[in-house]
Amino acid sequence: MIKYSDALSTLLLEELNQICGDGNVLFKTEDKEVYGSDETEDFYFVPAVVVKPANAEEISSILKLANREKIPVTPRGAGTGLSGGALPVFGGIVLSTERLNKIIEIDERNLQATVEPGVINQIFRDAVEAKGLFYPPDPASRGSCFLGGNLAENAGGPKAVKYGTTKDYVLNCEVVLPTGEIIWTGANVLKNSTGYNLTQLIVGSEGTLGIITKIVFRLIPLPTQNLLMLIPFFSPEKSCEAVSAVFRAGFSPSAMEFMESYAIDFVLKFVDVKIPVKKRNIRRIS
Repeated sequence: MIKYSDALSTLLLEELNQICGDGNVLFKTEDKEVYGSDETEDFYFVPAVVVKPANAEEISSILKLANREKIPVTPRGAGTGLSGGALPVFGGIVLSTERLNKIIEIDERNLQATVEPGVINQIFRDAVEAKGLFYPPDPASRGSCFLGGNLAENAGGPKAVKYGTTKDYVLNCEVVLPTGEIIWTGANVLKNSTGYNLTQLIVGSEGTLGIITKIVFRLIPLPTQNLLMLIPFFSPEKSCEAVSAVFRAGFSPSAMEFMESYAIDFVLKFVDVKIPVKKRNIRRIS
């Protein structure tokens, strides 16, 4: 694909403005700067324009226009990713999902929730926990990342060791295809063997197959007990052996994290917590 670095014509900008409404089409350099990068190193790519649609129908119209004019489109969530998924490397249009930020429904009876892709992970987790339900995927950026981006990258987190990653909690998605067609990928049921598994095809596709506009999540009951343990080891090898031993003993911890002692010492300088960590001097024998 040829990089689309040219500025869009006034006519095209006006057409995008008619689709998204005033204030939701950004074409000035100073307005576009934040959309030219994410958390991937120091890469920066200037798009021709940034659009902020509010629903699937607006996204459909944008993609039809982009197809007609042969303009590349890069979907963007919160921009917290580390793999370059939100970088507009071909210029063109950056399509931000930040206005699609509603929790549409939390179905307590069926342990499901329907949300838009611009909902922040932690806000969603808090909302379902208030109803006694649990959404386990907890990426490190959960306080700022969007659920749509979590799907696009199949985000995990420390709790993946017990609960799995994002893909294990997605039942169905509303997706706008590159042609502008709006489809649902699956069904709001736990067992669905009708046709190809399009839902799992979309999860992890990094926005290359379509733009997610609604998500139906599977939820589980909120755990009632939580125990945190800090266990010291004198070598990385021994800590790895312990992980296997824990699972072979029949236990399934919700999360396991390896931390080196100097990292703990550094954190303790900034928090009011006392954790006595004894270090063993190891004498080398030559």
